[in-house]
Amino acid sequence: MEAMKDTVDQSLREMRETFASGRTRSVKWRKTQLEAIIEMVKDNEDKMCDVLFQDLGKHSTEAFRDELGFVMRSATTALNCLDKWVVPKKSNLPLLFYPSTGKVISEPYGTVLVLSSWNFPISLSLDPMIGAISAGNTVLLKASELSPSASAFLAKTIPSYLDNKAIKVIEGGPDVATILLKHQWDKIFFTGSPRIGKIIMAAAAEHLTPVTLELGGKCPTIVDHHSVSKDMKSVVKRISGGKWGSCSGQACISVDYVLVEKSFASSLIEMLKPMIRSFFGENPKESGCLSRIVTKKHFQRLARLLNDPGVHASIVYGGSMDEEKLYIEPTILLDPPLDSEIMNEEIFGPILPIITLRDIQESIGFIKSKPKPLAIYAFTKDENLKTRILSETSSGSVTFNDVMIQYMCDALPFGGVGESGIGRYHGKYSFECFSHEKAIMEGSLAMDLEARYPPWNSFKLTFLRLAFREAYFKLVLFMLGLKKYRE
Repeated sequence: MEAMKDTVDQSLREMRETFASGRTRSVKWRKTQLEAIIEMVKDNEDKMCDVLFQDLGKHSTEAFRDELGFVMRSATTALNCLDKWVVPKKSNLPLLFYPSTGKVISEPYGTVLVLSSWNFPISLSLDPMIGAISAGNTVLLKASELSPSASAFLAKTIPSYLDNKAIKVIEGGPDVATILLKHQWDKIFFTGSPRIGKIIMAAAAEHLTPVTLELGGKCPTIVDHHSVSKDMKSVVKRISGGKWGSCSGQACISVDYVLVEKSFASSLIEMLKPMIRSFFGENPKESGCLSRIVTKKHFQRLARLLNDPGVHASIVYGGSMDEEKLYIEPTILLDPPLDSEIMNEEIFGPILPIITLRDIQESIGFIKSKPKPLAIYAFTKDENLKTRILSETSSGSVTFNDVMIQYMCDALPFGGVGESGIGRYHGKYSFECFSHEKAIMEGSLAMDLEARYPPWNSFKLTFLRLAFREAYFKLVLFMLGLKKYRE
């Protein structure tokens, strides 16, 4: 452990020296690193797919869609837009301050720490890094120890492509994270559970370090069958993909549970069953298309949730498990007890509870009774229901008539609120996430007043000068307006 402490100390010292040299502030340097990330992904596509299969059983198509392709698009966007992002933003100052000028410049925080998650170990490591590099920071990445193959790959490969004086990777578990958090960072970016997020925030508070916490929560899906009855096949397909198609439900933006009117619940279930079979075949365990549960500990947690007597009695589809292969069959529950553990913590697995309501409008109150989710999904064409969702609920994002696509859109910010997270990123928002916006004001030495009365302090004099200046320009505008009126 002492050796690790020395490694962290040395890495941090080297990164701070690199940042102090000013090298990372150069737009050319930033672009070079972004180009290197794109090259790294292209050169190692097969290796990345292999490590994702080793850690999580991800199919190569899923790996490219959710991780490799996502990183390449993110890096390409940053590369193409960086010149616009770094331009100072001019501010329109009130007339009171004329002839002063103002602008806002984006400057890098300095040396940042990125703690990534295990469920998307490539994209959730490299995507925040892209934002940090774009903003001109030095970066230390600690990938999750729960995806050891991906962590080892990143630790070995990144130094071969990126500036290893400015960008470093350290492997390890909670003990290493504890060492890292004892140091002072200029920014911490964390992706993971709310429980660990609280630990990160408490450690950051010791140094007043700003944090971005990408957490999670129970993302509800509202199905208003009255208004989307003609499109139910698409609705069912998207719910199925949003629940089981991405890391077997082990994603913070996955569909956690469905809210539907009681009269339509049985029809929805009967439509979901063949859709699952069309996705994964008659035997999903042997399909090679369904990711496995990440560890035995996580498997046992999900098994405990399912084996609750009330929950087990609500299973209407699936439910089989294989601990040796870390496999849980896509499972549907109908009205599990609302006070059960599965309905009060993020499921993070291939289990879909369907909760029935008398009227779909009751879904608003149901969602409001829970902690603020990372996302709300709603399949509806009812504008009144849409308005109520937007105005009466709070969540990181709302997506109508689709699921999860908001995460893939660089033009929109991604982040949570309340227990689902703090801060936002993606696209330009990643650049802003890792930048300090510094206000710059340039005054004028013209139109000054002399202080002739000793009791007047400098503040009063400044206020008088500004008041005089404002009155003068208002008079000028009044005279110009009067002249125009007379004409």
